[in-house]
Amino acid sequence: MAAGKTSVEIGFDGGQVIPARLDESQVKSLKKALGSGDSPHEIETDEGTLLIDLGKVIFVRISSDAKTVGF
Repeated sequence: MAAGKTSVEIGFDGGQVIPARLDESQVKSLKKALGSGDSPHEIETDEGTLLIDLGKVIFVRISSDAKTVGF
């Protein structure tokens, strides 16, 4: 994972999931926007700009920093 970036998955009504790598300020901005309902919400990623219709979002998965070892 890139330094300072958090892996996020945004799930939409209909089943589409968009993965993104966001910095902490973008994660906080997304969380705040989900509560406000202001659409579209704009997020800048390394790949480009995401415009998200918050009315269609059904979940946001934010990865934890915990590392596990599996065999």
